[in-house]
Amino acid sequence: MDSNTRTETGQTYPTKFVGINNNGSVRLQIALSSKQVEEGIIDMRSLEQQPQRRRKLVKVLTVGFSLVLVPLILLLLTTMLPVQAATPKHYTELTFPPLPELKVPPYERFQLANGMVIYLMEDHELPLVGGTAIIRTGDRLEPVDQVGLADLMATVMRTGGTATQSGDDLNRFLERRAASVETGMSDSSGSAGFSALTEDLETVFGLFAEVVRNPSFPEAKLNLAKTQQRGAIARRNDTPGGIAGREFEKLLYGSTSPYARTVEYATLDGIAREDLVRFYQQYFLPKNILLGIVGDFNPVKMRSLIEAKFGDWKPTATQSATAQPTDAIPSASQANQGGVFLVDQPQLTQSSVQIGHLGGQINSPDYAALSVMNGVLNGFGGRLFNQVRSRQGLAYTVYAAWRPNYDYPGTFVAGGQTRSDATVPFIQSIFAEIDKIRTQPVTTTELAYAKDTVLNSFIFNFQDPGQTLARLLRYEYFGYPKDFIFQYRQGVEATTVADVQRVAQTYLKPEKLVTLVVGSSAQIQPPLSALSANTKVTAIDVTIPPPKKG
Repeated sequence: MDSNTRTETGQTYPTKFVGINNNGSVRLQIALSSKQVEEGIIDMRSLEQQPQRRRKLVKVLTVGFSLVLVPLILLLLTTMLPVQAATPKHYTELTFPPLPELKVPPYERFQLANGMVIYLMEDHELPLVGGTAIIRTGDRLEPVDQVGLADLMATVMRTGGTATQSGDDLNRFLERRAASVETGMSDSSGSAGFSALTEDLETVFGLFAEVVRNPSFPEAKLNLAKTQQRGAIARRNDTPGGIAGREFEKLLYGSTSPYARTVEYATLDGIAREDLVRFYQQYFLPKNILLGIVGDFNPVKMRSLIEAKFGDWKPTATQSATAQPTDAIPSASQANQGGVFLVDQPQLTQSSVQIGHLGGQINSPDYAALSVMNGVLNGFGGRLFNQVRSRQGLAYTVYAAWRPNYDYPGTFVAGGQTRSDATVPFIQSIFAEIDKIRTQPVTTTELAYAKDTVLNSFIFNFQDPGQTLARLLRYEYFGYPKDFIFQYRQGVEATTVADVQRVAQTYLKPEKLVTLVVGSSAQIQPPLSALSANTKVTAIDVTIPPPKKG
């Protein structure tokens, strides 16, 4: 392509486009005669330097723009931002707006004709639905010579599947849909639950109902569950903490109490499939079940689905004849009124210690004040941590816990882990702190800290609707008022220094404190007998009774 090029003198010359250089500049060919070049009509260097001059000009303008405009922008932003305090405030001077009032989400409660109680609570945040059933049973109701029966029944109820679908088929079906159906057993209740995507609700709920109503209890799954239980028995002395927890409960409730007895090889051997079926028939009745469902569902359709799957459920003639009362709660009383006990484990270089006695129930009028008392003793800011661990350096871990139950006495337990040679001073320090809280009023600072610890964590009782619904089910199951948790908060707010000392004097009983140590007797120096002039140390044998041969 031909054109003309104008020089600085204003003259023009024929020019031909040749190409583009690697740096992006244009390469031209100018037609000049040798005479014109010799006479200096055109300065070739001036043509070559023109692009460089333009780039330098752009750089100068860019730098100048930055030096002038950027400071102006920063100055403008500074004048628009709020003025910061000269010095940061101490955390005690910070103020925050009050938290919103906590409320129980709306829910519906109704009862089927067969006595089954239903709770429905909508939550459309995610396309999920979950359900929990509480059954009026528990392993405390199993026969003395068949300890482990209730847990086996709950396990095989799920793993064994139903009359129409095996447990393995059920597993595969649910896994493909990211769903679940589970069953379980505790000391005071049985449980069954499900979770599913909203789109799979009808199918998964149908399987859940089938598991609850028609479990098959196949022999093979029972044998598998018993094998797993035998493995657990063989490993139960593997950890000092496991030994301490198990044996401490036996010392408090008694080794034959339904709240402390343990599964043995002999009790497993005495359990057959017929025993699982019988235990199920005795307690899994519609009138013994509370079912709560929460999630993304249409309440009208959900109610219709529940009626379709559970409305026609009636006890069989066998169930009616063998049904057991569920209100006969086994009593609990303290088996050992004090004493020092040792589980000798020569291989250990530290001691696991538990000190305590039977406690109370959650429905005690002093439950709130006892929680505050516990807050003074326990936690990172509590007396035990500050004194026993931080100041005296006697413990790796140290704690105290008032642990009430819903319908039978719980426990008060203090303890922790310490070096073998620090075992005796560790125990003495815990006794001293228990005596101190009984005989000396707590400070107002300690009271405020303990109350704030409880009250500031209160909101975590309402993290999601499912948690709230589960609590409502428990309250009805154990006969508590629906607003019990709010009554508890009011009780904590009203607790005074005098209340803490009163409940400490009333409920903490030094003369009934049982002390259990799991450690090496040879390395515990001074020995446990040095705790007092008349201390008698009782050895506990944790040898596992062997399984029957053959």
